[in-house]
Amino acid sequence: MPWSVWKRAIQTLGRRYLQTAAKNDRPLRLAVIGAGPAGFYTAYRVLSKLQNSKVDMYESLPVPYGLVRFGVAPDHPEVKNCQDKFNEIALDPRFTYIGNTPIGTSWPHPPHQSLPLTTLAPHYDALLLSYGASKDRELGIPGEYMLRGIFSARAFVGWYNGLPEYRNLNPRLEDFGEEAVVIGQGNVALDVARMLVMGLEELRKTDITEYALEALSKSRVNRVRVVGRRGPLQAAFTVKELRELLSLQDVWFPPVDSSLLPNDPSSFPRAPKRIMQVLQKGPKTTLEKAKKSWELTFLRSPTAFLPSTTDPTRLGAIEFQKTQLEEPIFSATAKTVATDETETITTGLAFRSIGYLSEPIPGFAELGIPFNHTRGLVPNEDGRVVLVPPARSGESSHPVPGVYTSGWVKRGPTGVIATTMYDAFDTGDAIVNDWMGGVKFMEFGGAGDKRGWDAVKQEAKDMGLRPVNWSQWQKIDEAEKERGRAAGKEREKFASAEEMLSVLD
Repeated sequence: MPWSVWKRAIQTLGRRYLQTAAKNDRPLRLAVIGAGPAGFYTAYRVLSKLQNSKVDMYESLPVPYGLVRFGVAPDHPEVKNCQDKFNEIALDPRFTYIGNTPIGTSWPHPPHQSLPLTTLAPHYDALLLSYGASKDRELGIPGEYMLRGIFSARAFVGWYNGLPEYRNLNPRLEDFGEEAVVIGQGNVALDVARMLVMGLEELRKTDITEYALEALSKSRVNRVRVVGRRGPLQAAFTVKELRELLSLQDVWFPPVDSSLLPNDPSSFPRAPKRIMQVLQKGPKTTLEKAKKSWELTFLRSPTAFLPSTTDPTRLGAIEFQKTQLEEPIFSATAKTVATDETETITTGLAFRSIGYLSEPIPGFAELGIPFNHTRGLVPNEDGRVVLVPPARSGESSHPVPGVYTSGWVKRGPTGVIATTMYDAFDTGDAIVNDWMGGVKFMEFGGAGDKRGWDAVKQEAKDMGLRPVNWSQWQKIDEAEKERGRAAGKEREKFASAEEMLSVLD
């Protein structure tokens, strides 16, 4: 939409629907879209700093926690300890959880069974967009969506973690040979590699789904190559993920090309220095004792997925263009340039792991909310959503009153949960400061007190939705733990909304 149209739209909204929210006795009503870490931490910040506030959190699935539940690797239970804090937040009488209630989208519900974003707006002072990133970045190379044996890392992670969207992924790991290639070198890529090569006995103790365990038990994969277009100092993985892979029993890791590592990493900043030291130290398992292996392959950029010579519907190999680093090659920001050389890696199984993108929610345009499709995020300044004019206009950005964002839809899919926490605190501070400072907030549908969920719940019922509250989630939670105890593990997740809701019947 042209900037002039956006500008007129926001000016119209300002005249018709916006008010000055001066400090007064009525509570701030905040609607949070998304029940992941970003939403919970922002809600916590607002509730802790503004006693006269009420927060309603909307979630598409019956169950909360988002990335913590469906993205964190099952063998990382310590990362999930933040759920205790989220439960504490949810028990605040000023907080309301509304699960199984998608906003502006039909998945995972049938068409017309979602609340339009414009339905919420009249009943709140502010909206917080914290719904994460649900789309994969694409490679855009031949064969990407034509051949069997190519999977999204996001889908694979969601599958073994019980995300209903990918319950039926069924990767059939026994069908694609002994070698796998993961394209991308972030933490998710290393998670995928670890799941493919680690021992099943270690996984059985975790909350990985039973159907994933069964599939992994049939896997023939014994070698995984994790391929990136730059070098080890530019890779996105953290030392924790790297060290875990190098510590696996019966798994070998070949040495990295010494020309890509500095002779003396002691002068480097702490994070890259530790990565270099771990790489130089190598694995615990020797080649002679190893049953499986994984490796990091650097300076390769994929150019095509090639079909199998025996079955043209299946992946047979991946063609890569070799790259080289520009000086200084040991800089974290070093760029690569393409060479004339190529390499073809034979494999029947590949995972694309080059990042995620957020998508806009239907209803953004009606509320004057912009979206940057190229970067896959909502334009914002310190969590305040803004309209950014074209650079040539010479104008400054314009805030969209009462609309805020946190988490991956705010800054992109980067960082760990602690990063999200501090990022969410910044947004929470912005909301509180704006409310106390008397800046403009939303007022769709007239002035006066906003009733939040109390006003919305009847519309949800009329649409055929079945909202899930916090006490109902706790029943689902306990049922999963009971299933887990029967299997000798922490929990066995329900992997469909129907199974989750059946507990409440």
